[in-house]
Amino acid sequence: MGAHVEVMELVAQMKAAEQAFVLATVVRTVSVTAAKAGAKAIIRPDGTIVAGWIGGGCTKGAVLRAAREALADGAPRMVSVQPENLLAELGVKPGETREGVRFASNMCPSKGTIDIFVEPVLPHPSLVILGASPVALSLATQARPLGYHVTLAAPDADLVAPPEVDNLVNCFELSELHEAKRFVVVSTQGKGDEAALRAAVATKACYHAFVGSRRKMAALREKLIAEGVAVTAIDRVKAPAGLDLGAITPEEIAMSILAEITVERRKGQRDGKLEST
Repeated sequence: MGAHVEVMELVAQMKAAEQAFVLATVVRTVSVTAAKAGAKAIIRPDGTIVAGWIGGGCTKGAVLRAAREALADGAPRMVSVQPENLLAELGVKPGETREGVRFASNMCPSKGTIDIFVEPVLPHPSLVILGASPVALSLATQARPLGYHVTLAAPDADLVAPPEVDNLVNCFELSELHEAKRFVVVSTQGKGDEAALRAAVATKACYHAFVGSRRKMAALREKLIAEGVAVTAIDRVKAPAGLDLGAITPEEIAMSILAEITVERRKGQRDGKLEST
């Protein structure tokens, strides 16, 4: 019981610190196994087991492979380590996945079976908004209840009141950002468009978007390319931002952008696969 409590205390600490890790839990054992049902372990992205115990070399390789994959796509998975004769009876081969279960061979003399649930725990996804326009502020307001860590970057003089965000940056100096799956939206709408867009394309993210017309984006594209910004970087920017929902008000435009971001965020997590954040 003591070890279990220690693991769960560390889980709480790592979640609070927005660290990525995997919680592996033994859910079933048959015959002789080193770890028993209920045993847990915390695995970092580099494969280090920092706390807990789920068995030795008989299970470690299969679980670490599953942990890497889970951290990559955000989806939990089940690993079943069994003796080869039992895998043969089931008609599966080591490494094969069937009905959501990844099978692996137990080569240890004990010849036991151990089923382990591998659950990724990921930092809240990061939404970086450049600008203090009504769309930008509405985007920040709507994003936080959806589980985003929100950074808003804008000149202090453009803000009437401090917005409720996780990180407020003066101007567009995006030096220290939340390390997680990141989405960047430029919503300056005439106030510092060029500087904000330059900062946005220099920021690593899986989604970049610009709130503005295609004509305005085309003009900014030419300016930035003339200044030396890579064509590939600027062409990653979606403009205009958001799904075509017929949005008119700032709140509706913000909603359409979050809808588009949701599509990107949830890629690979459908068909019953859920992200842990």
